[in-house]
Amino acid sequence: MFVYNTSSICAVVFPGQGSQFAGMADPWTLHPAGRAVLEEASNAMGRDIAVGCHDQELLATTEFVQPALLACGVSAFRVLRAEGATFLGAAGHSLGEFAALVAADVLDLADALDVVVVRGRAMQRAGEERPGAMAALLGADVEQAIALCGDAREDDVLVVANENSPAQVVISGSVPAVERASSLAAERKIRALRLNVAGAFHSPLMEPAVAQIVERLSSIAFRPPAFPIAENVVGALVQDPGELRELLGRQVVSPVRWIDCARALAAAGAATFAEAGPGNVLTKLAKRVVPEARAVAIGSPEAAVAFISSG
Repeated sequence: MFVYNTSSICAVVFPGQGSQFAGMADPWTLHPAGRAVLEEASNAMGRDIAVGCHDQELLATTEFVQPALLACGVSAFRVLRAEGATFLGAAGHSLGEFAALVAADVLDLADALDVVVVRGRAMQRAGEERPGAMAALLGADVEQAIALCGDAREDDVLVVANENSPAQVVISGSVPAVERASSLAAERKIRALRLNVAGAFHSPLMEPAVAQIVERLSSIAFRPPAFPIAENVVGALVQDPGELRELLGRQVVSPVRWIDCARALAAAGAATFAEAGPGNVLTKLAKRVVPEARAVAIGSPEAAVAFISSG
């Protein structure tokens, strides 16, 4: 059973691929806790993460972006912790789940980076072998997205990939199916926004990547979490390390149930969501999914200090 500090009413959440931008690691080099993470990650990768985050070609590759985002997310968390923040739970959106597991001390950073490198390469390769696409449906709920996929799928792969908020759902599948769905969405007064990704993530088209990810996960120690993880595949709080390992292996072919993750953290007592890492995508989603909660993007050490000072 988890025992909470009664003053700790904050959940930390970590963004996934798509939140990257040039220079995203720079702020964390200015704080000792963040700099230590980036140095550890750079040594493990054999490449300077902060320098690489200024290379637009690298930022366009899944193989580099995924470990770089992981390093930035963990940097932000370690800065928050060093400045005195405590948390009752965590969640990460897709790739961000690895940062959540490191934050909760389930995984060592080096092991998480190793898996993420394997994951990124495997997903890149799967995207090349089985080309696909993704599109965000703005103004659609999950039921509408499921219906749209059913009507546009035909003989292709087309599924709901991310259940982000009551009015934003991402679909994933073959390129023709996503194009048909986008056209049909327009007829239904739903805006479809094609995403700049290297494959049909969180769909059956990623199946070729699963075996490599599972194999690497099987060789890594998973510890009981210091605080519960709202896990993507089931959209519920999970504390069993074996279950966390199993679900992480299925994640790339399963939908991200972010609505359920955010609501599970709120039900556990989270009145504030702190987004640790680049961008503010999850901050915006938290305000839509749990409107009564406070949501803050922590993109720099200064933002971390201000967040903690604000109580």
